[in-house]
Amino acid sequence: MSKQIFVNLPVKDLKRSMAFYEAIGFRNNPQFSDDAGACMVVSDIIFVMLLTHEKFRQFSSKRIIDARTEAGVLISISTASNDELNTFVGQALEAGGREYRDPQDLGFMQLRCFEDPDGNNWEVTYVDMSKFPAPIS
Repeated sequence: MSKQIFVNLPVKDLKRSMAFYEAIGFRNNPQFSDDAGACMVVSDIIFVMLLTHEKFRQFSSKRIIDARTEAGVLISISTASNDELNTFVGQALEAGGREYRDPQDLGFMQLRCFEDPDGNNWEVTYVDMSKFPAPIS
């Protein structure tokens, strides 16, 4: 069995956050969702758990940061093409996300970054391996 990844994010408004993540293509798994948290399915092995602050505090005694002013984690996700990257980020912006840095074109890699309504940082990449630089020998 493959290992699964669960990214747990504290959110202030669960319904707003669920709507945002559904707008960017994640789907809710109601089996693991309730009024204090929602399991958003990214893929067969990756899930984003949206947890109210009260629920999040059940798992950590640390202070919950304000992701709009402090960075706790950068979540990176890859896409299969540059068009998919731009569509994904476009959906995030239309759903209320904010692009927090200029897009980057490194020739072999495209990168765009957005934050969700709670300020959590997402980096979206497309890497064209045919353009990846050869190692220097």
